[in-house]
Amino acid sequence: MATAAATSVSEPETEPKAAPKAEGEEDEVKAARTRKKASSRTVATATYKTTGPGWDQQEEGVSESDGDEYAMASSAESSPGEYEWEYDEEEEKNQLEIERLEEQLSINVYDYNCHVDLIRLLRLEGELAKVRMARQKMSEIFPLTEELWLEWLHDEISMALDGLDREHVYDLFEKAVKDYICPNIWLEYGQYSVGGIGQKGGLEKVRSVFERALSSVGLHMTKGLAIWEAYREFESAIVEAARPIAGFLSPFDREQTFDSQLEKVHSLFRRQLAIPLYDMEATFAEYEEWSEDPIPESVIQNYNKALQQLEKYKPYEEALLEAEAPRLAEYQAYIDFEMKIGDPARIQLIFERALVENCLVPDLWIRYSQYLDRQLKVKDLVLSVHNRAVRNCPWTVALWSRYLLAMERHGVDHQTISVTFEKALSAGFIQATDYVEIWQAYLDYLRRRVDFRQDSSKELEELRSAFTRALEYLKQEVEERFNESGDPSCMIMQNWARIEARLCNNMQKARELWDSIMTRGNAKYANMWLEYYNLERAHGDTQHCRKALHRAVQCTSDYPEHVCEVLLTMERTEGTLEDWDIAVQKTETRLARVNEQRIKAVEKEAALAQQEEEKAEHRKRARAEKKALKKKKKTRGADKRKADEDDEKEWGDDEEEQPSKRRRIENSVPIAGEAQNLEAETGLFGKSASIDVDPPSKQKERAAVLKRDVPKVPHDSSKDSITVFVSNLPYSMEEPDVKLRPLFEACGEVVEIRPIFSNRGDFRGYCYVEFKEEKSALQALELDRKNVEGRPMFVSPCVDKSKNPDFKVFRYSTALEKHKLFISGLPFSCTKEELEEICKAHGTVRDIRLVTNRAGKPKGLAYVEYENESQASQAVMKMDGMTIKENVIKVAISNPPQRKVPEKPEAKKGPGGPMVLRQIYGARGKGRTQLSLLPRALQRPSTTAAQAENGPAPKPAVTTSAATEAPKMSNADFAKLLLRK
Repeated sequence: MATAAATSVSEPETEPKAAPKAEGEEDEVKAARTRKKASSRTVATATYKTTGPGWDQQEEGVSESDGDEYAMASSAESSPGEYEWEYDEEEEKNQLEIERLEEQLSINVYDYNCHVDLIRLLRLEGELAKVRMARQKMSEIFPLTEELWLEWLHDEISMALDGLDREHVYDLFEKAVKDYICPNIWLEYGQYSVGGIGQKGGLEKVRSVFERALSSVGLHMTKGLAIWEAYREFESAIVEAARPIAGFLSPFDREQTFDSQLEKVHSLFRRQLAIPLYDMEATFAEYEEWSEDPIPESVIQNYNKALQQLEKYKPYEEALLEAEAPRLAEYQAYIDFEMKIGDPARIQLIFERALVENCLVPDLWIRYSQYLDRQLKVKDLVLSVHNRAVRNCPWTVALWSRYLLAMERHGVDHQTISVTFEKALSAGFIQATDYVEIWQAYLDYLRRRVDFRQDSSKELEELRSAFTRALEYLKQEVEERFNESGDPSCMIMQNWARIEARLCNNMQKARELWDSIMTRGNAKYANMWLEYYNLERAHGDTQHCRKALHRAVQCTSDYPEHVCEVLLTMERTEGTLEDWDIAVQKTETRLARVNEQRIKAVEKEAALAQQEEEKAEHRKRARAEKKALKKKKKTRGADKRKADEDDEKEWGDDEEEQPSKRRRIENSVPIAGEAQNLEAETGLFGKSASIDVDPPSKQKERAAVLKRDVPKVPHDSSKDSITVFVSNLPYSMEEPDVKLRPLFEACGEVVEIRPIFSNRGDFRGYCYVEFKEEKSALQALELDRKNVEGRPMFVSPCVDKSKNPDFKVFRYSTALEKHKLFISGLPFSCTKEELEEICKAHGTVRDIRLVTNRAGKPKGLAYVEYENESQASQAVMKMDGMTIKENVIKVAISNPPQRKVPEKPEAKKGPGGPMVLRQIYGARGKGRTQLSLLPRALQRPSTTAAQAENGPAPKPAVTTSAATEAPKMSNADFAKLLLRK
């Protein structure tokens, strides 16, 4: 295949010479154009545009006549001058883009997409030397994908002319097979090596490549078959070539040549049939047909055993075939299964298969390297995997730390480890603490190199200089970038002080370091003083211990009691009477001052809380007065109009009630009839006795009837799993069930949409959507935040809050997400498309979410999700402080603050009553409907009312005494009474 490909590349140059001489003017034009096309740079560019992993198959399908016809057609469509002008313009544009990409890579060499784009443009322009150099630089930093390697290999194969070029291609194949385990690359490697079988050692080279390929991917259940067949066909071809001369050989020579070669094919069949692979039955049938002798019983037993193993592996392989890339969950399950079986070769293979599609998942690399470190412990394999891990995920500090440990564990030289550490520092971590961790790992390594039995050594000086450099690096480089050193507790300085005190017996240096630690804001913490005290206690003297504790008593602000107790304990054990008296005096004075400060703090906090309560009470009274005034004005106007109408009716105006008035009354109190409405209206305010007043029991009965008349929306809680709750809809939406049905029917069959209306018939902005199947309801949740008539529609599961008071629906993560950015300060006019255009320059953008309020208006905030953590960290560095439409934006890694959990309402004890939960009145206390609507001027003590309120109301007693009757008042008198100031 590779040989054919190499031959096809040279066809444009050789075919014009070998072709018969053209007759006629048209044939001469065709030949001239063919020669020109073969030698011109334009044709080279066109060739590179179409070249890819399968370019050799494309070349074989294009004939010379087709190329000539294409040249004639293109010549007819445009003149040479026009074509050259268009080509020059495109070339100039590409050159500018190449320069931009090269400049960007000079700033950040870890920009993966820039490398890919630069290689593509250089290949398009035919800059072969530059393409090779760009690929070489990229391969030194990142492992290349299968597609990039095959493209590079095909280009190099097409240019290989002699043995030296072939050796260069071999070296390139060796690099390619080390990045990822790719069956297609191994297959290309084996087939290309077959082309060099005529060279010295060619046969051994081919067999070596195929054997390594079988060791690497021969167990691959779906793609390993191709390697086995290619190797077997190669050996079978050698057998067929030797068969004609086998009859002329002596028995000894025949055994040494033909029979031994025949045994190689038998061996390949037997080895393949002992491994569970797809399409094993066809291989077994082929072996039966090929073999002249009966198949041995041992081979059949191994074959049947492999078939049984295949049935165990099939569910996992089928799950991979059915799932979509990257199929991480399916690979994880497959890995767990292989780990239980415990075959190292198969475990390694499934890890490698998973990493081909999930090479940017640090946890997968960590699990793989941990398995190799603890189980296999093969130096070359372990270090190779660690190296690939940090090349794939350079932003993950845990991988670098493990790499340094693995190199030290396997005895790698100090220079190589130091170079690896320097690479880690330039990897671009996204947190300040990551730099502290990698420095700590390197310092631990340097400490283990030192022989502390010697007073001075080169390794010890190197360790001390590394500590000094670490502190300077964190202060200058890290603090400048992250506005923090990442080591607030000075752990690196603490470790240095411990080494100086315990291993070097240099307490003077340790005290200097601890003095520096305390001056960096740690003197107020008791645990820091106690750490220093313990160090002095173990390696110093009593005088310095006492001095440290005295300073701690004066400086500690978080737990001064603990420090005072330690000081008194030490003086009780070792101090004199004078030391004891001084310690007691200092501790008592300090604790008294601390208690005084705490009391003041509590009083201040109580005063602030009281001020807040007063402000809240003041705001509450202001709102209540405002509402009362507004209601009073409204009631006066309404009562005046009612009084005027009542006066007119008393003077004989028996006209039918106005529709507008009836609607107004219906909206306030549901009615059963016009006369009953009038009686209820006048009876409420205790008007004239001529109007019958129903007893409270009858009023309650009527209210219950009226309440039943209010339209309700029934909801069956047993159907919560197939129902979603939709809210934040526009109140102005007409026929919401009709408008929402097409939207939700896309998720599945909708049984019913139940919108909620008020007593007036106004839509309240939410509804219930019931589906036929549960999966439809789950799919409908994806419509959350979808824009409906200018507002984001909220779709949430249907959950009874009374049974699940803590249930909250928040669809976005509240934890640290290293691949997602939080952007603030955006202009409100910035659209999602505009932001995506800015962000995609720094990596592959997977999702952008603009934060809006309930009305759908932007808040100037956004979340941008990148494909991996590396791209996100690059975007932070490039975009933070950028100006967009005169707005300076702030960009950071998404790490939302902890969401506040609302406290449960505390039980409050009412005056003279039991504990009452405030929750029963709602978030704003008593509702308006619980206020008394009876004017104070008309209030009278009523025993009947009290009884009706606390128990069944007795029947109204019939009295004939005029003194017990209320004075008769007309409607006009009642209106004047209400309007009286």
